[in-house]
Amino acid sequence: MIVRSTDEITDTDADIKTPNWRSKRIVLAKEKVGFSVHETTLYAGTVNDFWYANHIEAVFVVEGEGEITDKATGETFLLKPGSLYLLNNHDKHQVRPKTDMRTVCVFNPPVTGREVHDEDGVYPLVVEE
Repeated sequence: MIVRSTDEITDTDADIKTPNWRSKRIVLAKEKVGFSVHETTLYAGTVNDFWYANHIEAVFVVEGEGEITDKATGETFLLKPGSLYLLNNHDKHQVRPKTDMRTVCVFNPPVTGREVHDEDGVYPLVVEE
């Protein structure tokens, strides 16, 4: 059994900070459970273009509000506490938080924590040894 709090992750190498968002990686590939779990806060007023070409991601909004746009269709959806979006088709998308948005994200395959978004917003597929 693994029991872990986000307080334990704060300011460690599992706490990834960028100008647009902060992601606390709670469960990673090294745990060998087939998925990873992150608490990610996207900052108000930012524009975030992502495309998880190598991963499926589910995102549950815990706090805050914003919008997500499917870049293939142009469809835009409101995000608020209780909303979930699932990028089941490796969808290119843009997230625009109106307020700081705290989310819980699940990735399959799991991320290792060493991934960095490339210029297209893609995480490379990094495999844990």
